[in-house]
Amino acid sequence: MLISPAYAQDMTAMLGSATQFLPLVLIFGVFYFLLIRPNQQRQKEVKSMLAAVKRGDRVVTGGGILATVQKVREGSNEVEVELGPNMRVIVLRETITAVLKPVAANDSKAA
Repeated sequence: MLISPAYAQDMTAMLGSATQFLPLVLIFGVFYFLLIRPNQQRQKEVKSMLAAVKRGDRVVTGGGILATVQKVREGSNEVEVELGPNMRVIVLRETITAVLKPVAANDSKAA
């Protein structure tokens, strides 16, 4: 009995680790496309919106305050906004949550 018997290799032993790892890869893929990627795109839009803030824009701050941009300080993250007549404050650019677009009036004159 010098020769040991040869047993057939089982395919499940080779595929067992791959089939256990596959659900983790699928879960990560779902999380990436449903949560991570849309959040990255939203952050990119917010960053470009804050970079494009200019004088005369109507903005909403993080505290819900409506203001008009009076001065944008280049090279700084500070923006001077006017809350009311002769009431100006300096806010950080990051506290601006939205830039309001002016609504066009639908005044069509009948001829």
